[in-house]
Amino acid sequence: MTGTPDRPAGTTPDGVDAPAAPTPSAPTSLGPDWVLGPDGLRHRRGARVLLLDAADRVLLARGHDTDQPDRSWWFTIGGGIEPGESDLDAAVREVREETGLHLDPTALEGPVWTRSAIFDFYRERCRQDEVFYLARLTDQHTNRPLTRDGWTEVEHDVVDEMRWWTLPELRAVTIEVFPAGLPDLLQPLLHGWDGSTRHLGEATE
Repeated sequence: MTGTPDRPAGTTPDGVDAPAAPTPSAPTSLGPDWVLGPDGLRHRRGARVLLLDAADRVLLARGHDTDQPDRSWWFTIGGGIEPGESDLDAAVREVREETGLHLDPTALEGPVWTRSAIFDFYRERCRQDEVFYLARLTDQHTNRPLTRDGWTEVEHDVVDEMRWWTLPELRAVTIEVFPAGLPDLLQPLLHGWDGSTRHLGEATE
Protein backbone atom coordinates (compact mmCIF):
# COMPACT_ATOMS: atom_id res chain seq x y z
CA MET A 1 0.00 0.00 0.00
CA THR A 2 1.27 3.47 -0.79
CA GLY A 3 0.34 6.72 0.93
CA THR A 4 -0.80 10.04 -0.49
CA PRO A 5 0.98 13.42 -0.02
CA ASP A 6 -1.27 14.24 2.94
CA ARG A 7 -1.91 10.75 4.33
CA PRO A 8 0.72 8.19 5.38
CA ALA A 9 0.47 4.66 4.09
CA GLY A 10 -1.51 2.33 6.33
CA THR A 11 -3.97 4.95 7.61
CA THR A 12 -7.53 5.95 6.81
CA PRO A 13 -8.47 9.52 5.77
CA ASP A 14 -9.06 10.22 9.49
CA GLY A 15 -5.48 9.26 10.31
CA VAL A 16 -6.54 6.03 12.03
CA ASP A 17 -4.52 2.91 11.40
CA ALA A 18 -6.16 0.93 8.62
CA PRO A 19 -7.03 -2.74 9.22
CA ALA A 20 -4.23 -5.10 8.36
CA ALA A 21 -4.47 -6.74 4.98
CA PRO A 22 -5.23 -10.48 5.03
CA THR A 23 -2.15 -12.63 5.37
CA PRO A 24 -1.30 -14.41 2.11
CA SER A 25 -2.66 -17.91 2.25
CA ALA A 26 -0.33 -20.82 2.77
CA PRO A 27 -1.34 -24.16 1.26
CA THR A 28 -4.12 -25.94 3.12
CA SER A 29 -5.75 -29.32 2.68
CA LEU A 30 -9.17 -27.70 3.24
CA GLY A 31 -9.21 -26.35 -0.31
CA PRO A 32 -8.39 -23.08 -2.11
CA ASP A 33 -11.59 -21.33 -0.98
CA TRP A 34 -10.28 -21.22 2.61
CA VAL A 35 -8.00 -18.20 3.00
CA LEU A 36 -5.92 -17.16 5.98
CA GLY A 37 -7.59 -14.14 7.55
CA PRO A 38 -6.02 -11.31 9.57
CA ASP A 39 -7.17 -13.05 12.77
CA GLY A 40 -5.03 -16.09 11.92
CA LEU A 41 -8.04 -18.31 11.20
CA ARG A 42 -8.86 -20.01 7.93
CA HIS A 43 -11.91 -18.18 6.64
CA ARG A 44 -14.53 -18.42 3.93
CA ARG A 45 -18.10 -17.33 3.28
CA GLY A 46 -20.61 -20.13 2.87
CA ALA A 47 -24.13 -20.64 1.53
CA ARG A 48 -26.32 -23.32 3.06
CA VAL A 49 -29.80 -24.57 2.15
CA LEU A 50 -32.60 -25.89 4.35
CA LEU A 51 -34.13 -28.47 2.01
CA LEU A 52 -37.66 -29.45 3.04
CA ASP A 53 -39.90 -32.06 1.42
CA ALA A 54 -43.70 -32.27 1.39
CA ALA A 55 -43.63 -34.17 4.71
CA ASP A 56 -41.71 -31.35 6.46
CA ARG A 57 -38.54 -33.42 6.54
CA VAL A 58 -35.17 -31.67 6.28
CA LEU A 59 -32.21 -33.12 4.41
CA LEU A 60 -29.00 -33.23 6.44
CA ALA A 61 -25.56 -34.73 5.96
CA ARG A 62 -23.53 -36.48 8.64
CA GLY A 63 -19.80 -35.97 8.75
CA HIS A 64 -16.71 -36.38 10.90
CA ASP A 65 -13.22 -34.92 11.17
CA THR A 66 -10.30 -37.11 10.17
CA ASP A 67 -8.64 -36.20 13.49
CA GLN A 68 -11.74 -37.18 15.49
CA PRO A 69 -13.16 -40.29 13.82
CA ASP A 70 -15.33 -41.12 16.85
CA ARG A 71 -17.12 -37.76 16.75
CA SER A 72 -19.71 -37.04 14.07
CA TRP A 73 -22.44 -34.48 13.57
CA TRP A 74 -25.39 -33.61 11.32
CA PHE A 75 -25.33 -30.42 9.27
CA THR A 76 -27.19 -28.63 6.50
CA ILE A 77 -26.37 -28.91 2.80
CA GLY A 78 -24.04 -26.22 1.47
CA GLY A 79 -20.48 -24.99 1.13
CA GLY A 80 -18.19 -22.16 0.13
CA ILE A 81 -19.10 -19.19 -2.04
CA GLU A 82 -16.69 -18.87 -4.96
CA PRO A 83 -15.11 -15.53 -5.99
CA GLY A 84 -17.53 -13.49 -8.09
CA GLU A 85 -20.44 -15.81 -7.27
CA SER A 86 -23.64 -14.54 -5.67
CA ASP A 87 -24.84 -16.11 -2.43
CA LEU A 88 -27.93 -17.45 -4.18
CA ASP A 89 -25.97 -18.94 -7.09
CA ALA A 90 -23.61 -20.60 -4.62
CA ALA A 91 -26.55 -22.13 -2.73
CA VAL A 92 -28.04 -23.60 -5.93
CA ARG A 93 -24.64 -24.92 -7.05
CA GLU A 94 -23.87 -26.51 -3.69
CA VAL A 95 -27.20 -28.35 -3.66
CA ARG A 96 -26.52 -29.66 -7.16
CA GLU A 97 -22.96 -30.76 -6.33
CA GLU A 98 -23.78 -32.36 -2.98
CA THR A 99 -27.10 -34.01 -3.78
CA GLY A 100 -27.54 -34.08 -7.57
CA LEU A 101 -30.76 -32.03 -7.21
CA HIS A 102 -31.14 -29.20 -9.72
CA LEU A 103 -33.09 -26.33 -8.18
CA ASP A 104 -34.54 -23.28 -9.89
CA PRO A 105 -33.02 -20.25 -8.08
CA THR A 106 -36.51 -18.75 -7.82
CA ALA A 107 -37.51 -21.73 -5.63
CA LEU A 108 -35.16 -20.57 -2.86
CA GLU A 109 -36.28 -18.11 -0.17
CA GLY A 110 -34.01 -15.98 1.95
CA PRO A 111 -31.52 -15.61 3.30
CA VAL A 112 -33.64 -16.73 6.22
CA TRP A 113 -30.66 -16.84 8.65
CA THR A 114 -27.08 -15.69 8.90
CA ARG A 115 -24.44 -16.81 11.36
CA SER A 116 -20.70 -17.08 11.95
CA ALA A 117 -19.17 -20.35 13.15
CA ILE A 118 -15.68 -20.99 14.53
CA PHE A 119 -14.51 -24.60 14.59
CA ASP A 120 -11.51 -26.93 14.26
CA PHE A 121 -11.39 -28.99 11.07
CA TYR A 122 -8.65 -30.77 9.15
CA ARG A 123 -6.08 -29.62 11.74
CA GLU A 124 -7.05 -25.98 11.12
CA ARG A 125 -8.89 -23.37 13.18
CA CYS A 126 -11.62 -22.08 10.88
CA ARG A 127 -14.24 -19.34 10.72
CA GLN A 128 -17.14 -19.51 8.28
CA ASP A 129 -19.69 -16.73 7.75
CA GLU A 130 -22.87 -18.36 6.48
CA VAL A 131 -26.15 -17.43 4.82
CA PHE A 132 -29.05 -19.90 4.91
CA TYR A 133 -31.73 -20.28 2.26
CA LEU A 134 -34.98 -22.25 2.42
CA ALA A 135 -36.24 -24.48 -0.39
CA ARG A 136 -39.41 -26.57 -0.40
CA LEU A 137 -38.87 -29.50 -2.76
CA THR A 138 -41.44 -31.07 -5.04
CA ASP A 139 -42.09 -34.81 -5.27
CA GLN A 140 -40.12 -34.75 -8.51
CA HIS A 141 -37.04 -33.81 -6.52
CA THR A 142 -37.54 -35.98 -3.46
CA ASN A 143 -38.29 -39.09 -5.50
CA ARG A 144 -34.92 -38.86 -7.20
CA PRO A 145 -31.95 -40.70 -5.66
CA LEU A 146 -29.31 -38.45 -4.13
CA THR A 147 -25.90 -38.60 -5.78
CA ARG A 148 -22.30 -37.90 -4.79
CA ASP A 149 -21.15 -37.06 -8.30
CA GLY A 150 -20.17 -33.48 -7.45
CA TRP A 151 -18.45 -34.17 -4.13
CA THR A 152 -14.96 -32.80 -3.52
CA GLU A 153 -12.09 -34.93 -2.27
CA VAL A 154 -12.56 -33.49 1.23
CA GLU A 155 -16.28 -34.36 1.17
CA HIS A 156 -15.55 -37.93 0.14
CA ASP A 157 -13.13 -38.11 3.10
CA VAL A 158 -15.42 -36.76 5.80
CA VAL A 159 -19.12 -36.99 4.78
CA ASP A 160 -20.63 -40.31 5.81
CA GLU A 161 -24.28 -40.15 4.77
CA MET A 162 -27.29 -37.97 3.93
CA ARG A 163 -30.73 -38.47 5.43
CA TRP A 164 -34.19 -36.90 5.59
CA TRP A 165 -35.32 -36.04 9.14
CA THR A 166 -38.65 -35.03 10.64
CA LEU A 167 -38.27 -32.44 13.38
CA PRO A 168 -39.42 -34.84 16.14
CA GLU A 169 -36.81 -37.35 14.96
CA LEU A 170 -34.15 -34.65 14.89
CA ARG A 171 -34.94 -33.58 18.44
CA ALA A 172 -34.17 -37.13 19.58
CA VAL A 173 -30.75 -37.29 17.91
CA THR A 174 -27.96 -37.88 20.43
CA ILE A 175 -25.04 -36.50 18.40
CA GLU A 176 -24.43 -32.84 17.58
CA VAL A 177 -26.59 -31.03 15.03
CA PHE A 178 -25.50 -27.76 13.45
CA PRO A 179 -26.61 -25.08 13.69
CA ALA A 180 -27.39 -25.78 17.33
CA GLY A 181 -31.11 -25.88 18.07
CA LEU A 182 -31.95 -26.58 14.43
CA PRO A 183 -35.39 -28.17 15.07
CA ASP A 184 -36.63 -25.14 17.03
CA LEU A 185 -35.11 -22.71 14.54
CA LEU A 186 -36.70 -24.54 11.63
CA GLN A 187 -40.16 -25.03 13.16
CA PRO A 188 -41.51 -21.53 12.31
CA LEU A 189 -40.31 -21.88 8.71
CA LEU A 190 -42.51 -24.93 8.13
CA HIS A 191 -45.43 -22.53 7.81
CA GLY A 192 -43.60 -20.16 5.46
CA TRP A 193 -40.92 -17.50 5.66
CA ASP A 194 -41.97 -14.06 6.93
CA GLY A 195 -39.39 -12.23 4.80
CA SER A 196 -37.05 -11.24 7.64
CA THR A 197 -33.48 -12.49 8.01
CA ARG A 198 -32.70 -13.81 11.47
CA HIS A 199 -29.13 -13.34 12.68
CA LEU A 200 -28.07 -16.36 14.77
CA GLY A 201 -24.86 -14.71 15.97
CA GLU A 202 -21.49 -16.41 16.37
CA ALA A 203 -21.03 -19.98 17.55
CA THR A 204 -17.94 -21.91 18.58
CA GLU A 205 -18.36 -25.56 17.65
